[in-house]
Amino acid sequence: MTPIEIGGLSVVAIVLLIYFGVYIPIALSAVSFVAIWLMRDNFELALNLLKIAVSESAMEYTFATVPLFSFMGLVVSRAGLGSDLYAVMSTSFRRVRGGIGMATVGANAGFAAVTGSSIASASVFSKVAVPEMLKYDYNPRFAVGVVAGSSVLGMIIPPSAMLIIYSFVAEQSVGAMFIAGVVPGLMLAGAYLVAIFLMGRFTPAFVGGRAAEDYQPMPWSEIASKTFPMVFLIATVIGGIYLGWMTPVEAGAAGALLGLVIAVLRRSISWKGLWETLIETGHITAAILFLITAASIYSRMLGLAGLPNELDRLLGQSDFGFIQIMFFYVVLMLFLGTILDTSSIILIVVPLFLPLIEPMGLSLVWFGIITVIGAEIGLLTPPLGISCFVIKATLDDDRVTLKDVFLGALPFAGVMLIVLILLIAFPSLSLSLLN
Repeated sequence: MTPIEIGGLSVVAIVLLIYFGVYIPIALSAVSFVAIWLMRDNFELALNLLKIAVSESAMEYTFATVPLFSFMGLVVSRAGLGSDLYAVMSTSFRRVRGGIGMATVGANAGFAAVTGSSIASASVFSKVAVPEMLKYDYNPRFAVGVVAGSSVLGMIIPPSAMLIIYSFVAEQSVGAMFIAGVVPGLMLAGAYLVAIFLMGRFTPAFVGGRAAEDYQPMPWSEIASKTFPMVFLIATVIGGIYLGWMTPVEAGAAGALLGLVIAVLRRSISWKGLWETLIETGHITAAILFLITAASIYSRMLGLAGLPNELDRLLGQSDFGFIQIMFFYVVLMLFLGTILDTSSIILIVVPLFLPLIEPMGLSLVWFGIITVIGAEIGLLTPPLGISCFVIKATLDDDRVTLKDVFLGALPFAGVMLIVLILLIAFPSLSLSLLN
C-alpha cells in the first residue's frame, strides 16, 4: 500500500476504535505508531518519532495552563460560586416567562468563565436548576434542555480545555484563543436568552412554568456578596490576559490562588477536600497532556503520509471555494459530533484541514473558534451527546428520560448552528478583541 492509503486507513481505524470505546490517546498513538512503522518499514524511526512527540508536546511551558485552570475550576466549584451566581440570576429573571431558564443560561456563562468544562457545568446545574424549574411546573424537557444547551458554554468561553488543545494542534497562542472565545461565547449565551424568550412567547406549552408566588427580591448587599468573588476572579484572569499584564500561565496561577483563597474564606474546603481537588486536578492534567502527546504523533503520521496535501489537491481539482469548503467542514463536524467527543474531533480533523485554510489567508484563531463550536454541537446530539448523558446520570429522576434530555436540547443545538453560521460569515466577530 502507498503511504496515502495507509494514512487514510489509519484515520478510519482511529475513528472506529474511539467509537467502540478505545481510550482516545491510545487509539491515536497506537494507530499512528503502527502506520509510521508500515509506511517507512522502520520500527526505530516510529519509536524515535514517539519520543520526540512526548518531549516536544507535553513538556512545553504553555501547557502549565492545564493544571492551573483545572485546579481553579474545581476549587471554585467547591466554593459554591456556581450556586450563588444562579441564585442571583434567578432573582433577576424570575418575573419573565422562562425566566429560570434564562437564569440558568446567565449563571452557566459566568460559571464557564472560571471552569472551562461543559461536563462540570452540566453536573452542577442539573442539581441546582432542574429541580427549581420542576418545582415551578416547567416542562421537564425544557428544563433539562436549557441545562444541556447552556453547559456547552464551558467549552467556548475561556478558559477552555478545548481551546488549549486546539492551540497546540494549530500552533496558535493560548492567550489569543482565550480572547477570541469571549465574543462568540457571549453571542451564544445571548442567542440562548433570545431563543428562550421567543419559546416562552410562541410555544408556551414547551416551556411551561407558573408564576413564582413566593418570590422575594434579593437585597443588593446579598447580590454583591454572591457575585463579587466571581466577577473579581473573571476580571483578574481574562482581564489580565487581555490587557497584557499576565501570560495565560500567570493568569492561571493567579486564578488558582484566588479561587483557593475564596474557598478558604468561605470555609467550603477542608484539608481532605483540598487533597481530593489536587488529585482530581492531576487526573485531568494527565488526561489532557496524554491527548496532546497522542495528537503530536498523529500529526507527524499525517505529514509522512502526505494526507493533508492530497486532500488539498483533491479539493483544488474540484474548484471548491471558501463557502463550499466551510460547508463541507461543518457537515463533517456535525456528523462526527454524533459519534465522537469534541477533543477527538479536534485532534483528528484539524490537522487535515489546516493546510487548506492557511493558503486561503484565513485566521487560524477564527478557525479554532469555528471548530470548537461546530464540535460542541455534538455534545447535544445522539447517540453520544456527552452532556445529555451527564445530565441524566446526575438527575437520577424517573420523570426525566434520556429521550427528554435529547429532545429538550435539540432547539439549543439549532441555536448553536445559527451562531456558527454567523461566525463563519463574519470572521471579525471572533477577532474583534484581538484587533
